[in-house]
Amino acid sequence: MNIALITGASSGLGREYARQLSRDPQVQEIWAIARREDRLAALQDAVACPVRPIPLDLTKEDAIYHLRSLLAREKPVITRLVCAAGFGKLGHIAAIDLVDTMDMIDLNCRAAVAVTNLCLPYLTRGSRVLEICSTAAFQPMPGIGVYAATKAFLHSYAKTLHYELLPRGIHVTAVCPYWVKDTEFIPIAQEGKPGQFRHFPLASRAKSVVKLSLAASAWNLWVATPGLVCTLHRVGAKFIPHALMVPLMGLLRRV
Repeated sequence: MNIALITGASSGLGREYARQLSRDPQVQEIWAIARREDRLAALQDAVACPVRPIPLDLTKEDAIYHLRSLLAREKPVITRLVCAAGFGKLGHIAAIDLVDTMDMIDLNCRAAVAVTNLCLPYLTRGSRVLEICSTAAFQPMPGIGVYAATKAFLHSYAKTLHYELLPRGIHVTAVCPYWVKDTEFIPIAQEGKPGQFRHFPLASRAKSVVKLSLAASAWNLWVATPGLVCTLHRVGAKFIPHALMVPLMGLLRRV
């Protein structure tokens, strides 16, 4: 069976990927992974193909072993892999709870790599892998520093994987959006502390981010910047030294 395996599928970008990929002729079933089982059960009503809900907390080591066993037993063909599970916390690095800091690293980095590596034997020529990074991957980011560092790691990992899987005819794309206004990311990141970033101007919407990134994946681009702001940021970060960009971002987040 040809499947799309999507982590973080219960909400936000993961849910929107499930909705749009359910209409992909290369997808017969969606394997939806997330912690919230009730949200996964409700996903079937939003998509156009069968959904297999897989309630797992990917920050837990036993979840990775469970997924490995499931893949070995079912032996699906993974035509689409989307690693969208992740979260961030706003605030100075010293002010963020240590548990939140470690969970960000575990989910955004370790879990994404573990899931991807488990899926590699089940990818085939024409399969597509989308690692959901962030425009924060392009430079150190005051006010969201640990999250930015995790996304820089995933961005580098995805680009290397893109190169290594080219001979197998597999597309790998690092997706680097700007703020997405219609997901739970911003409220969870703020956690009642909205002062870290005063505004989120020109924020994107999930539907547009997913549509543009899927098009970039089809073109086998190794990095997708699905929007004007993240595209400009990507270009600017190539030419402006971090010694200037970091304090500039520190000022802009207060605007």
